[in-house]
Amino acid sequence: MANSCLLWPRERLGFVLSPSYLKPMTGTTLTDRALLRISGEEARPFLQGLLTRDVLTLQSDHPRWTGLLTPQGKALFDFILWGDGDDVLIDCEAAQADALAKRLTLYRLRRKVTIAREAALAVHWSLEVADKPHDPRLPALGHRWLAPASPDAGAEAAAAFRAHRLSLGIFEGVEELGQDQILWLETNAQELGGVDYDKGCYVGQENTARMHYRNKVSRRLVAVPLDQADDKRQRAALRDLGLSIELRRVEGLDPALLPDWLAAAIAGEAAV
Repeated sequence: MANSCLLWPRERLGFVLSPSYLKPMTGTTLTDRALLRISGEEARPFLQGLLTRDVLTLQSDHPRWTGLLTPQGKALFDFILWGDGDDVLIDCEAAQADALAKRLTLYRLRRKVTIAREAALAVHWSLEVADKPHDPRLPALGHRWLAPASPDAGAEAAAAFRAHRLSLGIFEGVEELGQDQILWLETNAQELGGVDYDKGCYVGQENTARMHYRNKVSRRLVAVPLDQADDKRQRAALRDLGLSIELRRVEGLDPALLPDWLAAAIAGEAAV
């Protein structure tokens, strides 16, 4: 499926896009994503006790962004969940799929759960295909769905989505979030629908809930232009996009560097 959408820079983030990100896409397949199928009669209860989102009520047309955390509440993996009958499909980084499957297997113990790659489907994205679900993090991210891979699948869609996502100040994956380095709420997970506070226990729940109820999220992951980078706070340097991803203290953040959705959330917290 062709997609003629063009991406635009967000000047308030000091964003400069390479011309390669401004050309039309020839397909919708996100080739940097993979799918894991979690199946078996205990599949959903198994994930319910591990992840930050409610898995028991997950549906096929309402995906959910979630995280697998350390016991201290730090991000290990982030991914998107899709319901498929009693099964759950995990839409994750292709480069981390095996590591994620191994981590889930460590937790499985004797549960009746199967963890396997789903090769028949792929993850798709577009800003134009309006009859598909929105990305669960923010509607402005566009539409996301599962289907067989496009026959003309190339890297254009993955590159375009990455640039578009970062232009909105939204981070994902090990390169940007790290592993066992940043607390889940510091990744802006609450504002992007990445946590349920009433679902019961999961790995990392105690510290995550404590931070939320005490309003103690004192640092935030943000994108700043590379020429404003702070090496001590930098988590990743994305030189192709002219961005530095940094963990900065809330009181020192320049509002002009924040996307609207995050600026509004921080302002609301300050008013409490």
